[in-house]
Amino acid sequence: MDIVKAPDVRLRVQTKPVKKINASLVNTLKQMIKLTKTFKDPEGVGLASTQVGLNERFFVAKNSKQFMMVINPKIESVSKRTKIYFEGCLSIPNMWGNTRRHISIRVTFQNETGKQTTLTLKGVLAWIFQHEIDHLNGILFSDRVLEQKGKFYKYTGKDKTGTDMFEEVTI
Repeated sequence: MDIVKAPDVRLRVQTKPVKKINASLVNTLKQMIKLTKTFKDPEGVGLASTQVGLNERFFVAKNSKQFMMVINPKIESVSKRTKIYFEGCLSIPNMWGNTRRHISIRVTFQNETGKQTTLTLKGVLAWIFQHEIDHLNGILFSDRVLEQKGKFYKYTGKDKTGTDMFEEVTI
């Protein structure tokens, strides 16, 4: 299993709902978690089906120390308040951008057992869910940066103290 990188057209797919949760799907989700954990700098905190070349509605997301398996997610409502996040993507390596996202969202989804779940998410987990659901709709974070007239940054490495360095770029 490999990460699909932009500009691959598979990242622009409108995913279709998962009709049946079975052992094969759960195994795929476990492989996605394993793959996501291999990314350390930056840390992988989520991975959508489209990022591994699949076209059904599911993703994995890191919730504190553990990963969640999210199937057929839907955002039911969003807060009016937003926050700008410094956002990157495993499918667009070394590029970052300022992306405005809702600080709180209400979502419904199925877990790996098929149980329907409704949660109100806040902060970083709300941001991760919005990013991954965008992927399932064929939207990349770079699209959000452009539509919001945000700035892009290229990762240039670490300085002598180990601090990440970025350079503003024009796209």
